[in-house]
Amino acid sequence: MNATEGTRPESAEIERWWPHLSIDAKHRLLAELDGPIDVETAAEIESISGGGAPERLSPGEQRFVLTQMEAVD
Repeated sequence: MNATEGTRPESAEIERWWPHLSIDAKHRLLAELDGPIDVETAAEIESISGGGAPERLSPGEQRFVLTQMEAVD
């Protein structure tokens, strides 16, 4: 088996896919921000980004998501 077999594609940066994620997928992520990303949401991320979906959000990605919810003047 070569080094790339059985590995996941590289995850796309959250800034690329978060703005285009459906409301339902955003709600699923927000419900368990530090948990694993569900299969349906991962498929949506991959469809939007053309890359892989992370297994879970990193602490930096979690902070990014929370900043996207804050009201901006």
